[in-house]
Amino acid sequence: MISFRRTGSVVTVAINRPEVRNAVNQETARRLLEELKAFDSDPGLNVAILHGKGGNFCAGYDLKELANHTGPSKLEQDVTKGPGPMGPSRLQLSKPLIAAVSGFAVAGGLELALLADLRVVEESAVMGVFCRRFGVPLIDGGTVRLPRLIGLSRALDLILTGRPVGAQEALAYGLANRVVPDGQALQAALELAEQISSFPQQCLRADRASAMYGCYDAPSFTQAMQYEIDHGIPVIQAEAVAGALKFTSGVGRGGKYS
Repeated sequence: MISFRRTGSVVTVAINRPEVRNAVNQETARRLLEELKAFDSDPGLNVAILHGKGGNFCAGYDLKELANHTGPSKLEQDVTKGPGPMGPSRLQLSKPLIAAVSGFAVAGGLELALLADLRVVEESAVMGVFCRRFGVPLIDGGTVRLPRLIGLSRALDLILTGRPVGAQEALAYGLANRVVPDGQALQAALELAEQISSFPQQCLRADRASAMYGCYDAPSFTQAMQYEIDHGIPVIQAEAVAGALKFTSGVGRGGKYS
């Protein structure tokens, strides 16, 4: 149901249920949660990639399991005490996650894509709140993350209508970060992950954490600014001094990364 591959400091996690367009059942959700928690706690890993085998990212929760009452009989309503139905949706990861999106990323599958920091989307991919037509609510962070990502007006358009969104519209909205030819999302995500992994990681994670705090948790501008300085100062001695020395020696000038 879930497979993973480790390449240096990057791990690729794949949903492997192509016969149901990678719809997630209870066991798949459990394994997804395990793999992403393992990634977050592994000091040797810097970036994770989530994708789906067989041409689709994820078609959401397995409604056949729900209809047959073989899924979890009671969902944990306290989000601090248990996982979401899709597995890792309630996590607040400390390291970057990239979604490589092909085919359908809809309903709970869209919510998994929203968990990622970045989304690399193939040209023919389709995203959307398809669960609208079946009376299944977004309970894996969709109503929380989507408005912050693309704005309330656009988010409500997708949430209320359940309409499909193609790759180019997703890119214009900011729902997709990169659009690539079909069949190339995973490779493009790997290249992006390797680039991100090559940077000084303590600084990168401090800036990422500050951006996340400012977006989701900060009660005021002042407290967001305070969080930024409090988490940035320790990095100066740890990484910034060495980086400044590299710059003065000519490394990275002219906008070059290497």
